[in-house]
Amino acid sequence: MSARLLRIEGVIRDYDWGSRGGISRVLGRAETEEVEAELWLGAHASAPARITTVPAGESDLAGWESATGESVPFLLKLLSARSPLSLQAHPTTEQAAAGFAAEEAVGIPQSARERNYKDPYAKPELIVALEDGFEALCGFREPADTVAAIRDLADASPDRAPFEKWGRILRGPDGVRAAFRWLLDGGQTVDRLVASLTAVASADPLRYELPDRIARQYPADAGIAISLMLNHVTLAAGEALWLPAGNIHAYLRGTGIELMGPSDNVLRGGMTSKHVDLPELIQVLDFSTGPASRLDADRLSDHVIEYRPASVPTGRNVPFALVMIDGDDVVTTAGPTVGLVVDGEFVVSTGDSGESFAQGSAFLVTSPVHLAVRGAGRLYLAVGDETTRR
Repeated sequence: MSARLLRIEGVIRDYDWGSRGGISRVLGRAETEEVEAELWLGAHASAPARITTVPAGESDLAGWESATGESVPFLLKLLSARSPLSLQAHPTTEQAAAGFAAEEAVGIPQSARERNYKDPYAKPELIVALEDGFEALCGFREPADTVAAIRDLADASPDRAPFEKWGRILRGPDGVRAAFRWLLDGGQTVDRLVASLTAVASADPLRYELPDRIARQYPADAGIAISLMLNHVTLAAGEALWLPAGNIHAYLRGTGIELMGPSDNVLRGGMTSKHVDLPELIQVLDFSTGPASRLDADRLSDHVIEYRPASVPTGRNVPFALVMIDGDDVVTTAGPTVGLVVDGEFVVSTGDSGESFAQGSAFLVTSPVHLAVRGAGRLYLAVGDETTRR
């Protein structure tokens, strides 16, 4: 089957942590005061991208999947955060399939607030900063670093006891898991800890900027303390993070482009008004410690770089990568490919003729092809399997 080049238009989600007009600004559209958190460019049933090519035969990518039997085995997103997202982690393929089946079996509506698993797929994800200053919490840091921060806070607080208890738990058996669970279980001592930590941070917001910022957004939330157990990273434009199943993370602010499994399965643990299922979160979390999982780009040519995780089990057995093209080149794709232009303008060709895509334009290439690209700016391609330069 010859490849088709379909223009698509993503769905903008208005989550409350989003920026006013943040997505429109990146796409080069007219200014708006609307809260714009994410642009979805995929076939997920929650918000399938619309097909705007006429005639296309199908109205959106979910319909295209049904009509053709093909699939878009990933979800490409543009994200613009004004304030912190929830502390969260995503399940493995096996956990997602089991959790989805269990909730289906007991009849929990997929739209229900208490629903954990919206689909049977894993949601590993990578994110690339589009601008300098993208901030995130990513993975548990070494316990010794957290213990040092706890001691510093205890010294600055008139109420040392809750900090000392937190430190003892963290230094004990399976300390990271035990301390995390203690904080989220709550209780009088945890309430005292969070109140004291908030007071210390408020009194010296330059020194304790992150917990002060979180406390202003989510007063009395255990995430204020949990943030000190996590790696706090700031990315420059073009730098990336890899967040596999079980990795605890929270984006804090900034604009980035995400590529993930075709899923909306999120287990939350704080810094949110949404459903929190602590036992299920504990089950999926990876409590190993170490530095944040940065993902280095591989340069494939003068105008092509690729962000490819070592292993991506999506539940559809298709690894994925994010390719950025900033000039004339040709790439060979191995399956459906989604493209988004965030700067400049490109002519994209699947054969003898091509179409022009300006800033803000998105498209789907329906099947494997030698994809010729001419232009300048930044074009991101979400690709599956071993997509390479020709």
